[in-house]
Amino acid sequence: MTDSHYTTLPHWPNAYPASGASATLKLLNEDFIVTELPLQLPSGAGEHVWLDVEKNGANTAFVAEQLAAAAGVQPWDVGYAGLKDRYAITRQWFSLYLPKGETPDLTQLQHPEFKVLSQSRHVKKLRPGDLQGNRFRIVLRDVAGDREAIEANLQAIAAQGVPNYFGAQRFGHDGGNVEQGRAMLAREIRVRNPKKKGIYLSAVRSFVFNEVLALRIQQGRWGQTLPGDVMDEAGRPTGPLWGRGRVSTTEEAQALEMGVAARHATLCDGMEHAGLDQERRALVASPADMTWEWPQAQQLVLTFSLPAGNYATSVLNEILRTTEPDRHTEGEPPAAE
Repeated sequence: MTDSHYTTLPHWPNAYPASGASATLKLLNEDFIVTELPLQLPSGAGEHVWLDVEKNGANTAFVAEQLAAAAGVQPWDVGYAGLKDRYAITRQWFSLYLPKGETPDLTQLQHPEFKVLSQSRHVKKLRPGDLQGNRFRIVLRDVAGDREAIEANLQAIAAQGVPNYFGAQRFGHDGGNVEQGRAMLAREIRVRNPKKKGIYLSAVRSFVFNEVLALRIQQGRWGQTLPGDVMDEAGRPTGPLWGRGRVSTTEEAQALEMGVAARHATLCDGMEHAGLDQERRALVASPADMTWEWPQAQQLVLTFSLPAGNYATSVLNEILRTTEPDRHTEGEPPAAE
């Protein structure tokens, strides 16, 4: 796709041979269990109350609103580290700013879609990104196709990881946020809402990263080091999160990235003028402690952990093709994993 209009997302390539298999994902909420891995646990003292919450069939923002109402605080006094999927059973931490007065016992709160497992005080508010990552337990039902091909891809993923694509959640329903972002950066539309502006910028930035990663996959070098690559702390090659400043790669890696930027000049120039700074993101996502089993002939159960900002869908897409029950609600974008 070149820099004109982005009405549909491209089909970015996989790293491993297609297994030809398919399965149903999230038939039941308990088929997708996510446990947040926090950066730290509450200390027991401070102006903020941290809540360990398990939710079932509710999105993160809704739970935050309910907690604010129950505690008698403003919505902006509620913090959380990341959004979790609605159609799942997920466990994550929330924080409430309650510096004075009696601390309400929110473990007694009764709600059909979530429960507070424990609470304790801490010195700081939870901010987006304040997590190590997430632990997943995923049940895939109605698995159809070549089991040996599935097993081969599972073995390859456990050994080598997967391309660290941004997931479809990042791009909005039918990928529409990328085109909205292009129109905003081209000044064809004016976006006054800061939250929407942030969503569109995030979608555009993620799109350009995926385009760089896709090109490296096409060249067979997504997990290999190119001359001039910038490595992360774990020694993995990185790709650009576009913004102001010089691209930190050199030589062959820089030429590849600048070639992608030239194809999407409106997006990249617009991000520079929007005030974003150049950052880097690992091209490889490495699932930790990955296991799998076949409890039934057509049922596959996966467990693995991923660092913050990595997507479970990037792992699943390299194994087989999944479909979900049609639950899209107008006006409610799917949450990030």
